[in-house]
Amino acid sequence: MLTRKQIELLEFIYVRLERDGVPPSFDEMKEALDLRSKSGIHRLVTALEERGFIERMAHRARAMAVVKLPESLERKLKAKGAEAAAEAKPEPAPAFTPRVITGDRPMARPPRGAMPIESGFSIELPVMGRIAAGVPIEAIQQISHHVTVPSTMLAGTGEHYALEVKGDSMIEAGINDGDIVVIREQSGAENGDIVVALVEDHEATLKRFRRKGNMIALEAANPAYETRMFPDHLVKVQGKLVGLIRSY
Repeated sequence: MLTRKQIELLEFIYVRLERDGVPPSFDEMKEALDLRSKSGIHRLVTALEERGFIERMAHRARAMAVVKLPESLERKLKAKGAEAAAEAKPEPAPAFTPRVITGDRPMARPPRGAMPIESGFSIELPVMGRIAAGVPIEAIQQISHHVTVPSTMLAGTGEHYALEVKGDSMIEAGINDGDIVVIREQSGAENGDIVVALVEDHEATLKRFRRKGNMIALEAANPAYETRMFPDHLVKVQGKLVGLIRSY
């Protein structure tokens, strides 16, 4: 049997996981259970783990899953009207229609200088490697080659760069595996923007950005992929999508 404090902690962890998608910190657990030190929380967590109610993942900060609940706690949660139900689905963001340049993309650096393209000029951008439109991959910061884009594609001022898309999680936003996306460097984003997000300082991904309180949702544009939730301090916006180049 579990003690009263063990049940209280298990309920708190379960509700937070259901609501936010991530477990609470040890400081939050300590405050919720009105304990004086985190050592008491460590003992409670260890006891729950030893009894098979929770599981902790090695080598990942705050990675914890609820494996099972005692029957009494399950009945309590149901009686309270599913306090741990997921948040209401947000209103869909306006559909993004990428500006697509068809044809082969240049794999070698073009000659120096601007080249006329319709009424504007072309600009050479560095391709900084591959970006995951699926499960995040390790961030790549080395220039693999250069690509030429029309200056009219570059939105506003600021630095721009390009990335090759890997994966299919953004296909309903018109972004396919193998496309080249044009990114404007910026550190902020509005809800609904498609951004390059750096997760936990080592994984980069291309997703739709949405802030929910102190949490950041990185949403896919493919129903086969789940929305991933992170505390806002674990997500850094590296840039916003402004254009796309496709090779057929």
